[in-house]
Amino acid sequence: MINFSTAEAILHKYNKEPFHIQHAEAVSGAMGYFAKKLDPEREEYWRIIGLIHDTDFEQYPEEHCVKGIELLKAEGVPEDMVRSALSHGWGMTGSPYEPQHIMEKVLYAVDELTGLIGAAALMRPSKSTLDMELSSLKKKFKDKRFAAGCSRDTIAKGAEMLGWSLDELLSETLQAMREVENADNQ
Repeated sequence: MINFSTAEAILHKYNKEPFHIQHAEAVSGAMGYFAKKLDPEREEYWRIIGLIHDTDFEQYPEEHCVKGIELLKAEGVPEDMVRSALSHGWGMTGSPYEPQHIMEKVLYAVDELTGLIGAAALMRPSKSTLDMELSSLKKKFKDKRFAAGCSRDTIAKGAEMLGWSLDELLSETLQAMREVENADNQ
């Protein structure tokens, strides 16, 4: 297994755009939140997967979750971590990895959702998730024009994979984003 510092170095080697780095950090934080609830002994592993999940996106958007296999393996990332990180693109990008484990299903569900929540937060006067209500997030989710690049179908499919209601996924991921924001503010 690679460690968190190595994952950060990989993230920064292949990503220079602040947006992509912030997205990876948000997903990593959300993954840590869910790991505490679902797999506490492997929290760092979950966080690492969140950091490296989009390694190839900035430089190879047309080969997303495919080129990443080669890049991550070249960086010494073990096969199980490559599989987990790139399973979020299953059915969308050509990723050969179907989400199997709970961690992979969480990543699949929250990847797009963290983007939607982040965009919704930027529209608020506070620019924060801390005062965002679930009802406000649900309105943004239903408005297909808002953050149109965030796939609502993928988010809903992720909730279904997990056996969770959409409200449960939205609520828990919003809480995850609040905890990440709180940690960043300290």
